Amino acid sequence: MSAPESSTTPARKRRSKVKVTPARVQELLTRNWSAGLAALRDRHGLPVLPSVPADPPPDGAEITLASYNVHKCVGTDRRFDPARIARVIAEIGPDILAVQEADRRFGRRIGLLDMVALQEAGLSMVQCSRLPDGHGWHGNALLVRQGTALEVQRLSLPGAEPRGAVIVEMELPGGRLRVVGAHFGLLKRCRTRQSAAILEAIGRRPTMPTIMMGDLNEWRPGRRSSLRSLEPLFGGGASFGPASFPSRLPIFALDRILGWPQGMLREVQAHDSPLARVASDHLPLKARMVLSRAAAGQSVAEAA
Repeated sequence: MSAPESSTTPARKRRSKVKVTPARVQELLTRNWSAGLAALRDRHGLPVLPSVPADPPPDGAEITLASYNVHKCVGTDRRFDPARIARVIAEIGPDILAVQEADRRFGRRIGLLDMVALQEAGLSMVQCSRLPDGHGWHGNALLVRQGTALEVQRLSLPGAEPRGAVIVEMELPGGRLRVVGAHFGLLKRCRTRQSAAILEAIGRRPTMPTIMMGDLNEWRPGRRSSLRSLEPLFGGGASFGPASFPSRLPIFALDRILGWPQGMLREVQAHDSPLARVASDHLPLKARMVLSRAAAGQSVAEAA
């Protein structure tokens, strides 16, 4: 005669009957990521809010700036979708846009952006590529809503891997503006040399308000930052900015929008939308500026 069944269900069997729904899994993952993000920021002293706060609107025409590493138009879902990138850019509505990874990296470096959609959004390409079907220089492209490019300088940056920057001096309705678009390397020692190369290049140019935008691949603030040499010119925002990577749950501040004279930028922040979280592995950065505020009291060379 068999032993009577126990009225108590074993713990292992009880656990196996617990139903774990996808919503519950997502809740646990979000909670763990949020706790991990808070701990990471506390450990490294990273600010939660953008490093450049908003201030009262000044006089003059406002310009919207944006910088976007588009990951060769391949999203976090591994789909190549230039039209989706164009829709994210249209969400921002920039007047000046710096794009990184706008071209194929290997072979013939043809452009990857959906220029028809971007033109419909009111943006035109500044000719930075030396190829008729290219969009940028080492993947760095520049698009503008209005204005005339007076001079385009293609700069090869020093380092262990091919990197570059474009320096474009423009005539805008509010005056002249220099725009630097750059994509720095993965090694700290290379980023330090690349920062110095940018400063040297713009220090030789005429004095004018200057914007620097791009994926500078540095998330460490303060003394550990490879971008400290940019601080005398661009201020503390050079060392740290809004978190932009990875796009699905941004933790690292790899991207920058910087301005000289200091104080000309307002509301530097990541553009975080459902579409932006899937279109690329970086969120775009956006900022506002008024060109009439940028009255230079010293030369760029003196500030640097």
